[in-house]
Amino acid sequence: MTLRIGIAGISGRMGIYLAEEAAAAATLAGGISRSGRGPAGAAQFADITALAAESDVVIDFTHASTVTAHAAALAKAETPWVLGTTGYGSEDYVAIEEAARTIPVIAAPNFCTGVNLLLLMAEKLGATLPAGQYDAEILEMHHRQKVDSPSGTALALGRAVAAGRRVVLEDVMVSGRDGNVGPRQDGEIGFATLRGGQIIGSHSVLFTAGDEQISITHHAFDRRVFASGAVRAALWVHAQPAGLYGMRDFLKL
Repeated sequence: MTLRIGIAGISGRMGIYLAEEAAAAATLAGGISRSGRGPAGAAQFADITALAAESDVVIDFTHASTVTAHAAALAKAETPWVLGTTGYGSEDYVAIEEAARTIPVIAAPNFCTGVNLLLLMAEKLGATLPAGQYDAEILEMHHRQKVDSPSGTALALGRAVAAGRRVVLEDVMVSGRDGNVGPRQDGEIGFATLRGGQIIGSHSVLFTAGDEQISITHHAFDRRVFASGAVRAALWVHAQPAGLYGMRDFLKL
């Protein structure tokens, strides 16, 4: 029997792509959604507990407010978890870590292979280019409906640069500049956020010195790239022992 993949958030824009990719690669168990609707023919479950009971792995692209409850339900059901939700806080992260003691969890702000290669390059550049000489800035743009800012991927890029520099992002992060903020300080990692239209996702990391600039950029043209990556991650994580994994583990980066 093929793997049964459940989709939390199946009626959303990402959920529809996830359902299609899951059905093509394995068996679509069905899903849950706030609207109670989903793709034609897909089973609808009352809640995450019911979905977990009928799934071999659950892909979750819902909302930060659901993370703690989903962590507890999936751990209790012993159902592996692919978490693509962003914007959750430190208490939610503790719940994710707790669930990972029982089940395999792969959590990532972005399941696109290209973005994860961008993260790797950002860390290597952060480690190589002296923070006192090269100013690091993260620029991102998304569609007008996106609610979190900076995006989860932008924050991941900032953390990659910070890891390369051996600092904690929260200690050096500057998100948005307005008014008389004074000159830029050495070692800052800046963030600029743009929202408009229906841009799927555009992320750039810039390192600028007095005599040169290095920039690396990724543009996503179709949400399906995230869905296909998440389904591939689901097929992989189902076979792993309990633990908390990232895309580097999956991609062997």
